[in-house]
Amino acid sequence: MIQTINIEGIKLYGYHGCLEEEAKIGANYIVDVYLTTNFMEAAITDDLSKTIDYCAIYEICKKQVSIRSKLIEQVCLRIYTQIKTDFDTIHTVHVRVTKLLPPMNGNVEKVSVEIKD
Repeated sequence: MIQTINIEGIKLYGYHGCLEEEAKIGANYIVDVYLTTNFMEAAITDDLSKTIDYCAIYEICKKQVSIRSKLIEQVCLRIYTQIKTDFDTIHTVHVRVTKLLPPMNGNVEKVSVEIKD
């Protein structure tokens, strides 16, 4: 039986990008995290300590988005790596980082990158 925890639409503000303006002005980002783990004991016992605390995942995303990078690829990798490092009960991790309204030579709503097992 596959058990997933999905934390979608984490809205954060960061200062990522290759342009100098992006470092000063910043932009809105959305992070989505999808985890497979065994949370059956938590489901049976109703015990938070037997599963992955959503708040802990949120804090990882918040921390990593607050660290400036030129590329959202690096931000995504940091989130992925910290989740894999901090939680040994997670089987697979899938992280998506989306940058809203990227400064491009065209009308682009968003760009995103993903890392997954």
